[in-house]
Amino acid sequence: MNVKFQNMVEQIGKVILGKREQIKLALTCLFAGGHLLIEDLPGIGKTTLAKVLSRCLGLNFRRIQCTSDMLPGDILGVSVFERKTSSFVFHPGPIFTQVLLADEINRATPKTQSALLEAMEERQVTVEGKTRPLDKPFFIIATQNPMEQFGTFSLPESQLDRFLMRINIGYPNRGAEHKLLKQGEVKSTLLSTEPCLTPGEVLMIQKQIAEVHTSDALLEYVQDLLDFTRNAPHFSAGLSPRAGLAFLRAAKSRAFLQGRDHVLPEDLQKVMFWVVGHRLRSHDDRAELSRDRLENLLMEVPIP
Repeated sequence: MNVKFQNMVEQIGKVILGKREQIKLALTCLFAGGHLLIEDLPGIGKTTLAKVLSRCLGLNFRRIQCTSDMLPGDILGVSVFERKTSSFVFHPGPIFTQVLLADEINRATPKTQSALLEAMEERQVTVEGKTRPLDKPFFIIATQNPMEQFGTFSLPESQLDRFLMRINIGYPNRGAEHKLLKQGEVKSTLLSTEPCLTPGEVLMIQKQIAEVHTSDALLEYVQDLLDFTRNAPHFSAGLSPRAGLAFLRAAKSRAFLQGRDHVLPEDLQKVMFWVVGHRLRSHDDRAELSRDRLENLLMEVPIP
């Protein structure tokens, strides 16, 4: 699997230049069966990353551009009366796909944002009293502009918690940006990206990741980390059991993609900030914690 993983990173790296670490994190999240939140400034490459990820994994892709006047029915679908049949016919919304890109999700109103909750957790949606299953595999990749930008609605904590990981891309380094400016638009490179997997292979990898071994000592380490966030005075609230499960899923995914059948403490450390960074708030001002501060605090927990 390690060879396939590196091949995917190389393929995606031809479109998203100079961002190997972010590409690896995104693949780790999606193979773990989680949903991904990408937060950064406009024009950094958030949407392009979502598109090339779906193309590389061989999955159907649909995009919604979130706006303040968008309604839940614009995502889930609606029933329309047809005269020919004298009955209502359900027209599925864009959520009925394998990879859904919710672009600028924090420009949608809280009512519309909440329409994604059932889909993210249950892999199904209920419209007009009828439950409809979603495609498998099903991923939501949402992009988000920084909170200080005009016209944004902060995601509630309950919805943030549904995202397995939150990452940012950042500006490219000078060499990568020079190459980008020289080659121009990446659209042609994106369209020429060949699928590295099939949907069936993605589901099989997810099943194998779920079976990655975790020792009792490692589980104790995870519990120690959770207990630390709950008891330390640095945090307004500690990590929930669901956050602990998400932490473990991401670590299993990283271990598997590194070619191992067991999780090491370093797997937890590598994914820690991206999994728990959006789930913790500092006690003093309830603001999100910086990466350095979070890692320094959690270093106080001894490794078994």
